[in-house]
Amino acid sequence: MMSMLQRLVLHCTATPEGREVTSDEIRAWHTDPVSKGGRGWKQVGYTDMIHLDGSVERLVNNNEDANVDPWEITNGAKGYNSTSRHVVYVGGLSKDCKTPKDTRTAAQLESMERYVKDFRRKFPDVAIVGHNELAAKACPSFNVPKWLQEIGIK
Repeated sequence: MMSMLQRLVLHCTATPEGREVTSDEIRAWHTDPVSKGGRGWKQVGYTDMIHLDGSVERLVNNNEDANVDPWEITNGAKGYNSTSRHVVYVGGLSKDCKTPKDTRTAAQLESMERYVKDFRRKFPDVAIVGHNELAAKACPSFNVPKWLQEIGIK
């Protein structure tokens, strides 16, 4: 059974500023058994990942329509996954790994803006939110409504 797409949720990997993350690492963090240090999820948490150099890597295939098919569901925000698409940027923590921080590089900022604007063109009625608007978390370590306003998205 599929659901209508209702939101794009922005995330950070909660890794220190300047440290790259691979898709294999993300998959391990999310899908490895708890006994091996993972979360034991069936699926990774994000559809796409924005690397430090601004490149966008597809983690879970989707058919780019306004429905969330069962095979497209990622585990980004508990209680919202069947109606959301999730995108993550690499970073979100200060170098000490303790303090939430907007660590987006210039390339990530440019790439995320392009990603979000392209998404808005395709799905004008779908909300764009930060993970912190759905759960008591710092992620994505920046104020999404304010940033959307800055880049001209209402």
